[in-house]
Amino acid sequence: MAAVKDGSPLFPESVDAAIIGGGIAGSSLAKALADRGRKVLLIDRKAFPRHKVCGEFLSPESIGMLTELGFAPAIQALGPAAIRAARIHAFGGAPLRVPLPGMAWGLSRHALDDTLHRAAGLAGAEIATGAAVAAMRREADGYALHIAQGGFAQTVRARVVIGAWGVNGRAPDITGGETSGETRRIKPAGSPYLGVKMHFSGIEAADEVELYFFEGGYLGLSPAGGGLVNVAALFDRRACRETPTAVHGWLDLARARCPALARRLDGAAPVPGTQAAVAPVRLYAKPIPWDGVPLVGDACVTIPPLCGDGMSMALRAAQLSAAYAERRLGGELTDAEWEEAYALAVRRAFSGPLRWGNLLQRAAGKPPLARAALGAARFMPSLGSLLVRATRLKPTQHNDSALKDTHPTTG
Repeated sequence: MAAVKDGSPLFPESVDAAIIGGGIAGSSLAKALADRGRKVLLIDRKAFPRHKVCGEFLSPESIGMLTELGFAPAIQALGPAAIRAARIHAFGGAPLRVPLPGMAWGLSRHALDDTLHRAAGLAGAEIATGAAVAAMRREADGYALHIAQGGFAQTVRARVVIGAWGVNGRAPDITGGETSGETRRIKPAGSPYLGVKMHFSGIEAADEVELYFFEGGYLGLSPAGGGLVNVAALFDRRACRETPTAVHGWLDLARARCPALARRLDGAAPVPGTQAAVAPVRLYAKPIPWDGVPLVGDACVTIPPLCGDGMSMALRAAQLSAAYAERRLGGELTDAEWEEAYALAVRRAFSGPLRWGNLLQRAAGKPPLARAALGAARFMPSLGSLLVRATRLKPTQHNDSALKDTHPTTG
């Protein structure tokens, strides 16, 4: 049932776990399961490394989880920039500096994704990029995945499958068993938001991430290592009469609407090949822990990008999913028990940060509220730090023993 290239199969004929999507969540999950001795295939339909729309901000919580997952030494070798505070410029008011609860890192996603893939491969995971899962069939003992790459195709059997295809990713149809005839069951709602990003040189960066708010959106400047600064912006297209067709145009629009930003970028030079755009960006979405298969990363849960903690959520979901997948592979859980327990763990881990993150995102889009909040934070410096902490994941449920508390039969 497999087409071969040069007489050899493209991929392993059978694996314990197939992970569809090679971003932060998928590659972290692949390494976590490979470290447990599981045979893992990590699949992504696009080539890596590549530039993505991302704030490229690794929060203190993200650094902690990367350390637990064994990635930190390889990432430190890349020379990430140290970030210790956020400086907020909102609608012409005086800037406000808010210290972070610990040191964060700024690092290009191009470099980060490549490093995570290398580490997952060294742990024993098979990496298949530029490969698409054309179809997936539920079988009695797992799944059969039809994977195409470079004009060749092969069927791979996996005991479990986990989706890490992102918020706008294409989920494969699942046939067979109780899911026969279904496509993806949950269709995401539309959104007017657009994200863009590009690296710049010639900007003298401090140990801060800078946020600039303007009518119709906001833009962040974050050191990305190697003397570069990542410029990433979110726009509400309903507030933009102009509709640029290129990343440069959207960034020019942000400069025109924010004089402080225009001054900051004066003399900066864009780095060719680093631009990226994504639409729609979906804000305020509810978590989707399971959709035919368990989901991790942006496919599962997203926090508004303003909060700068999306990567830690991807890493936490990968940690949770790795522990449950291991228990499923070990025969401790049925699929139904896995789904129930994982959904409960996701709610426990993410409900608080999502609630506060959505509140802050909505307030940031309303100039009177944003000005009032910044004014209050100037008079009460602890308020800014409290809001930052409210959107962060709590340092609990990191390990397998804590996960046992979310088993549906033990409460």
